[in-house]
Amino acid sequence: MTVSSGSIRVRNHTAKWLTEVFQPPVVVSIQLLVSPLPEAGFPGTIGYGALAALFVCVVPLLVLLVLVRMGKVTDHHVSDRKQRAPVLLMALGCIAAGLLVLNAVDAPRSVTAMVLAVVGGVAVLAAVSPFWKMSGHAAAMSCAAVVLVLMLGPAWTPLLLLVPAVSWSRVVLRAHTPAQVVAGSLFGGMVMAGIWWLLQGLLVA
Repeated sequence: MTVSSGSIRVRNHTAKWLTEVFQPPVVVSIQLLVSPLPEAGFPGTIGYGALAALFVCVVPLLVLLVLVRMGKVTDHHVSDRKQRAPVLLMALGCIAAGLLVLNAVDAPRSVTAMVLAVVGGVAVLAAVSPFWKMSGHAAAMSCAAVVLVLMLGPAWTPLLLLVPAVSWSRVVLRAHTPAQVVAGSLFGGMVMAGIWWLLQGLLVA
């Protein structure tokens, strides 16, 4: 059975929408905004999460967009695997600066725990990128969904459905293979979320 051109257009449009709306900077920013929730004072402490998002997501994204405009990087999703490690190392530098600022302003420890979990994820992606293009979209979405369910309770379990949806979008757009999105999903949901779970227990206790 053949697939009509209209169906293909709808599929591709849906995949592009999912990819853009749930790209890592957006997903991780939301994750960081709610990161103070485990400690007293939320939502009054959400500003600390916003400060973390500035260094972890906003500044690296702005630098990346400048690099794209200069022709140094192909696109804001860094589709060329060879370009990923330098971009991720740049992001790690921004995050390191953010950790110093968060420490200086005495940010909630739960925020620091979330940032450190992101550091672990970015470091592994940077190490793997020269050899294999594991999906950052899948890793970020999986980590965020699992962490939010752990923080907010079982009622938020439907968020986990976003993981296969975003993974599907990356395969449809031929940005990743099925193996790469599965690896990213498992890494984000088990390793990155696991790092957060351990650190927030140690730091917040």
